[in-house]
Amino acid sequence: MIACKQTPTNKTGTSGNADTAKASVFKPANIKEQMIYSRAIEAANWGMSAVNFDLMVQATKKAGGDYNQIVIWPKLLDWMNQTITPNPDVIYVMPFVNTKDVGPMVLEIPPADSGTVVGSVMDRWQMAMDDVGPAGLDKGKGGKYLILPPEYKGAIPAGYLPMHSGTYLGYSLLRVVLKSPGEKGITDAVAYARRIKLYPFSQAGKSPKTTWLDASGKEFNSLIPYDFNFYESLNRVVQDDIWLTKDQAMIDPLKYIGIEKGKPFNPDARTKEILASAISDAKQWFKLRYEDMFKKPFYEGTTWAFPVTEEFGTDVKSNFADPNSYPTDMRGLLYTFIFFSAKHVGEGQWYLMAITDKDNQMLKGSENYRLHVPANVPVRQYWSITVYDAATHAFIRNFTRFNRSSQSPGIQKNADGSTDIYFGPNAPQGKEANWIPTNPNGTFELMARFYGPDKTFFTKNWKLGTVEKVK
Repeated sequence: MIACKQTPTNKTGTSGNADTAKASVFKPANIKEQMIYSRAIEAANWGMSAVNFDLMVQATKKAGGDYNQIVIWPKLLDWMNQTITPNPDVIYVMPFVNTKDVGPMVLEIPPADSGTVVGSVMDRWQMAMDDVGPAGLDKGKGGKYLILPPEYKGAIPAGYLPMHSGTYLGYSLLRVVLKSPGEKGITDAVAYARRIKLYPFSQAGKSPKTTWLDASGKEFNSLIPYDFNFYESLNRVVQDDIWLTKDQAMIDPLKYIGIEKGKPFNPDARTKEILASAISDAKQWFKLRYEDMFKKPFYEGTTWAFPVTEEFGTDVKSNFADPNSYPTDMRGLLYTFIFFSAKHVGEGQWYLMAITDKDNQMLKGSENYRLHVPANVPVRQYWSITVYDAATHAFIRNFTRFNRSSQSPGIQKNADGSTDIYFGPNAPQGKEANWIPTNPNGTFELMARFYGPDKTFFTKNWKLGTVEKVK
């Protein structure tokens, strides 16, 4: 039996950083207050992805790191990584970049030999400039990616893969895939990860040093704060970087709630109260839209969905080149439950999520469930199923297991090669190796990951089962 210590729950019956307040009953005193409230909700929707990024930067600084350094977790992630829907099956490597003062930065990705990296280089809005590794520009051969500041006019030196960023700030989410299960797989993956380099281009050829931050064993909390602190973060977003042309329409709405570039953000007590009500109600709006996304399943007859619209995926690939499309509603919603975007989703990885069982009932941590994973999953690397706290979209606090995968040591297969995964507060007898614990005082959600999906995956001849309640 695996011991999973439970954290005390709040009055809502959920754990961790759950709702900080119930849905407000906001009563404006006048039209000015009504407009502050309305514009604050729109500002939360518009700025969510950049706030999400800022919160990761703040967590990095709290852990002792900074820009132009690489954060690494040389162990598989545990509950102290309180980010949104992280992957516990891989080694996380996160370079954070600021080109404002140092100019272009070089990110060196090693060839896919003793290891494999999956990931993307993104701007501060978490929009992918392009992918790296076998599914990226280097096609597994490795390469030197040159991350360029906005409006860079210099020549591109030979031997570099240019990444033109519209912002000074940005980061990469790199996941090193284990080639074998267990401690050896982890050790080998970390050794491969340490071959990644980050340094200013001005130091190229001078034996530049990469600065690393080991975040293992430190609480790294970047969960969205649905209270006044959200707008403190949004103010940093405006102050720390340049305006993108397509976002300049937000200058006046943000000024109306007290956020203006080059000026201090110091709202009075009543405005703080209004902003706190706005973000609390915005959370309810995000929640309703999130649940609506599962009405269109990826597989007919299941509750699994790919929670991104086709329009958003197309726009990320084109860097929002279509003047008639700017899906800020999808972007705002998406970054309430994930971080990172891939330029070519479906080539390096694919994701599905579920929040209900076969009977369309929310997944309760007090109940027991089973998921059937048919044999011959059409992936080149691995598949996995991960449990998250539905209240936070993060790992359940103080738990020691969050997932099962094709690489989990000791996982049991059925005679036909299929696998059954179990969820519940207690492991079913004899099935401990295939069990993922849940918090009996809350609800949970599932993410299925498919790394290296074959083209046949998208024909849907292979079909993931639906979560069923069991005794």
